[in-house]
Amino acid sequence: MFGWSRPFQPSLLPSSLFALLREGEIVIQSGPDWKSSVRASTLGGELFLHSAFPTVSADAVFFGPDTYRFASAIKRYLATRPRDVGRALDLGCGSGAGGVMLAKNSNCEELVFADINDKALQMTRLNAQAAGIVKMRTICSDLFTHVDGMFDIIVANPPYLNDPMKRSYRHGGGELGSGLSLEIARAAKARLGPGGTLLLYTGSPIIGGCDQLLEAIKEDFASSGLNWSYEELDPDVFGEELETEAYRRVDRIAAVLLTAQNEE
Repeated sequence: MFGWSRPFQPSLLPSSLFALLREGEIVIQSGPDWKSSVRASTLGGELFLHSAFPTVSADAVFFGPDTYRFASAIKRYLATRPRDVGRALDLGCGSGAGGVMLAKNSNCEELVFADINDKALQMTRLNAQAAGIVKMRTICSDLFTHVDGMFDIIVANPPYLNDPMKRSYRHGGGELGSGLSLEIARAAKARLGPGGTLLLYTGSPIIGGCDQLLEAIKEDFASSGLNWSYEELDPDVFGEELETEAYRRVDRIAAVLLTAQNEE
């Protein structure tokens, strides 16, 4: 019921537990059966709650293949750095997977989770607590709007698709969904402390062989003074989107990682 969002009968659970789940609207009636409104996934030895499939509501908390690639990129980066990372931020945290991976693979002096979605922040708190993370706080914020100060590391996995329903976990803004990613990259430049790093995992539309996000990053970062790199992690994700009107000119959507460091 929690792992695969399958319908179930109340007799599957002890009556007292079922009553609690029903009272908290964690389980909802689906025809003659019941379904869970949340789903549980494992990552890096930790358990994460997120929205059950299908994720159709505007405040759904997504967890999927992108989450695993994002977590892998964080772990790979931290494996080559000292364990003490100082002040860390998971921007647009969703389930909190990025920040939890930061905390489990380094020593964070302070860990901040920020998201515009209250349900995401609630799940982040539960997931961080389950992972044994104590030194953390959550902030309801539209990107950096209510986030103060400088950071030693910022990780972000923003939505990067053009979603007609404009669901917050999926719609990235701009013509082809890269709006939020570019906005984060631009704004993060002013929030990186000396030696601070941005890890931005996202997707980019490729048109006529040209990576649209990369071209925008090149132009914006040309005089930034940051040491940065850009890596394609998966050449073809969300291929079904190419059949929609919004992506009629797009060859493919690539999963990419921007790594930018303030060397001042």
